[in-house]
Amino acid sequence: MRTAIDRRSFLRLAGYGGVVYASGIGLASCAAPGAGGPATPDFFFVQLSDTHWGYSGAANPDARGTLPRAIDAVNALPVDPDFIVFTGDLTHLTLDAKVRRERMAQFREQVAALRVRNIRFLAGEHDASVDRGEAFTETFGPTFYSFDHKGVHFVALDNVSDPGGAIGEEQLAWLQRDLLARPKDAPIVILTHRPLFALQPQWGWTTRDGARALELLDAFPQVSVFYGHIHQEHHHRTGRIEHHAAASLIFPLPAPGPGTEHLPLPWDAAQPYRGLAWRDVQAQGATRALQAHEHPLS
Repeated sequence: MRTAIDRRSFLRLAGYGGVVYASGIGLASCAAPGAGGPATPDFFFVQLSDTHWGYSGAANPDARGTLPRAIDAVNALPVDPDFIVFTGDLTHLTLDAKVRRERMAQFREQVAALRVRNIRFLAGEHDASVDRGEAFTETFGPTFYSFDHKGVHFVALDNVSDPGGAIGEEQLAWLQRDLLARPKDAPIVILTHRPLFALQPQWGWTTRDGARALELLDAFPQVSVFYGHIHQEHHHRTGRIEHHAAASLIFPLPAPGPGTEHLPLPWDAAQPYRGLAWRDVQAQGATRALQAHEHPLS
């Protein structure tokens, strides 16, 4: 049962001193955790990403502990989110089809501990690129879909089942039909795994035909994209569209830039959860203005 709580208390209890930023649906004023502000948000959701269940390596010796920690933190929020979304790489890559399905089943067992049962799943390339999403679809359902929630239209895109990192003609045609059914002033939130823009193409931090999806979305004045894949918080704007990457729950990766190696940052025993985080995204008001708050794992 949802507990009545004012926004000041929500930010103080849920913010954990993390970053607060205003995001793409309408305009929202930023507020530091604990600061005063408008009333309770109309709704909020939680984004978790890149859990890589099944990973074993030096970059995170506690690989089986970080997902349960994040689940405990979400369950401890003073207000339950309306829903939770995992934006891909639920499991770590394996070429063994049997092991892939075992890891997905184990991941489902872990997330069954979440108190909120409205959970949306997206595939990452570690989940879907080897078999074009076959095991993921068997376990979690379609790799792309849309839904409406309290005045916002959400679209989950699959830019990973194609091993080349493309959305593909069939899905782009579906996206066009889906958007044509929406009023031009509809608030749109895109959920995906890879960035839709060319962030660092040589690392696979792009979507081969992402520009075509962004062209379709450009007809709408209120669009935000929430994605994963790059294992760090990152914010970018293309035209009127804002893009927000989430941190990983397994290990951080280096910031994009020339001359940088695409390798996990070394694990630090003194700060074992450094760079790991999840976020909540609050929607408020007639325009469904968004504010997102980062929660470092501890």
